Amino acid sequence: MLRSLHSAATGMEAQQTYIDVTANNLANVNTTGFKKSRVNFQDLMYQMQRAPGQATAQGVNTPNGVQVGLGVRVTGTQKDFGVGSFKPSSEPLHMAIEGPGFFQIRMPDGTVGYSRDGAFTTDENGQVVNSEGYPLEPPITIPPEISTVSVGVDGTVSGISANDAAAQQLGQIQLANFINPAGLMAQGGNILTETGASGGPNVALPGNPGFGALRGGALEGANVTVVEEMINLISAQRAFEFNSKAVQAADQMLREIGKLR
Repeated sequence: MLRSLHSAATGMEAQQTYIDVTANNLANVNTTGFKKSRVNFQDLMYQMQRAPGQATAQGVNTPNGVQVGLGVRVTGTQKDFGVGSFKPSSEPLHMAIEGPGFFQIRMPDGTVGYSRDGAFTTDENGQVVNSEGYPLEPPITIPPEISTVSVGVDGTVSGISANDAAAQQLGQIQLANFINPAGLMAQGGNILTETGASGGPNVALPGNPGFGALRGGALEGANVTVVEEMINLISAQRAFEFNSKAVQAADQMLREIGKLR
């Protein structure tokens, strides 16, 4: 009887995590470059009451045994790096990656963070920075005399000044990619960082094999599908309720046993 109580409790805890992750996906449905997460589950150990294939008579073995599971646990949350929908933008330094790859962001501690958020702008020194003011890596600076800025599909940043109609190259954007991007650690602020699970970054120009091209004047939206997340939310809620019913059933059975004289 106690097995059912503990098994149902693990189910309720696992579904609570599922709801938490789904709620976070829905909360970020309008976050630029956000990648939704999914929850991976795994059954727990089994209590073996009779092993499969155990002999019951001479030359006779049981076709199956008696194995009672002890619940479920969350093995991890995994990012889905599918490309989101693109939204046009009038800002010349807004850009989106059409395919794999991450923008490289120089963090305040000197390390490099990785992001799909292409909402870049310039600071007071003309340096290209993200919404938090962290500079793009490698750094690119827009001189004050430049009036028109454009970003090519290969990451070339060009500008035209008011006194010279000829375009001049201002910098080159490089993208990073990983063997296992799901192993990156989310830091918040649309920033991911390298871990031992992700492997080291591979850096190349946009459009190279294994890297997406850049689309200037656009932003990548979240890859969250509201209808799908609502279905997940309902499914998790119902599973939580079913596990709570199992706890109630086990409690009622224990109550009946307690009434025996």
